Amino acid sequence: MPKIAKELTALAVSKIKKEGRHAVGGVSGLSLKVAGNSRSWVLNMLMGTRINKEGKKVPNRLFLGLGSYPEVTLSEARDKARELRSEIKAGINPIEAKQERKAEAIREQGRNTSFSECAQLVLNMKEKELKNIKHIAQWRSSLENYAFPIIGHLAVNQINKTHILEVLQPIWLEKNETASRLRGRIETILDYAKAKEFREGDNPAGWKGMLKPLLPEPSKIQKRKHHAALPYAEISNFMKELSKRPGLSARALEFSILTVARSGEVRGATWNEIDFDNKIWIIPAERMKARKEHRVPLSSGAMKILNELPRIAGGNLVFPGQQGKQMSDMTLTAVLKRMDRKDLTQHGFRSTFRDWAGETTSFPREVIEHALAHKLKDQAEAAYQRGDLLQKRRLLMEDWNKATTI
Repeated sequence: MPKIAKELTALAVSKIKKEGRHAVGGVSGLSLKVAGNSRSWVLNMLMGTRINKEGKKVPNRLFLGLGSYPEVTLSEARDKARELRSEIKAGINPIEAKQERKAEAIREQGRNTSFSECAQLVLNMKEKELKNIKHIAQWRSSLENYAFPIIGHLAVNQINKTHILEVLQPIWLEKNETASRLRGRIETILDYAKAKEFREGDNPAGWKGMLKPLLPEPSKIQKRKHHAALPYAEISNFMKELSKRPGLSARALEFSILTVARSGEVRGATWNEIDFDNKIWIIPAERMKARKEHRVPLSSGAMKILNELPRIAGGNLVFPGQQGKQMSDMTLTAVLKRMDRKDLTQHGFRSTFRDWAGETTSFPREVIEHALAHKLKDQAEAAYQRGDLLQKRRLLMEDWNKATTI
């Protein structure tokens, strides 16, 4: 232990100019360090022993900074030094204690993070994970509409099962699909909060062991909603009426029916995806729901639409919207509304095709499923079916084209 030096006065300390460490007395190991124009307090303390590089036990000394002089006065430096020595005497490592206090301060700040602030952190991550912008928008809108008004202002460490039920119960029966997804999103946000040490304990938005005993099973109250579909016996008359409608949006709907493609696939179609020589539309994997490239054989009707479309200079979209940008997801629905067919949806025409193909043709099921770009549910069947049955699908799509023009 360092010897207790002569106890200097505040005036004597102010006159120290020489570089180096100068003991100031009053507390063992306390010194003023002078380096150039900088002066600061240092406490030299013994913390047991340590093993050096040679494998020998040597004194383990700590040199702790207590602040700069004169911002920290001599009296304040001595008080700090006495406090640290008391901690060491009690078996506390001052450096580790300081680090833990800092970590606890960070954790405490995190525990005060509101649910809406934590949700935004998760949404920032989801924007990088989710490739579909629509899914990100659904995350945000469900939270803003149902969760934020009730728990958005609460600190994440305060949220309990009662709060979650307050969010979910009003919509659990009426909008169960939305409520179930919302529950999962809240669970994800609170899991993130726990991982960040913003909260502790079980996740109150979890299903098993938490909410399951308190809410009806989703599988027992959800009714599968099918997209409104046109009976296939009416498809020809519908297509005749649609063909009379002017505008690119009408042609996009017509093309989507003839190719049985999804709305987003049609609205995002580009001219460089069209192989005019081989009459094939090649949709890249990143634009497909299954993340797998899909080749669509183009029937004579689909080719006629493409050949008659105007080509906009500098634009690559086959069906551009306003200002050359991609059409919105409501554009094709708007065509149906103008036709006074609010009972139908664009996606429903895929069901029309599926019913027609299954009931009026002899094409195998896997050919029809490939035409719809469906992933085969039978894994054994999928393993044996390596190709995409393009030539058989070409015959199927030509028959579908005829069915729409009878």
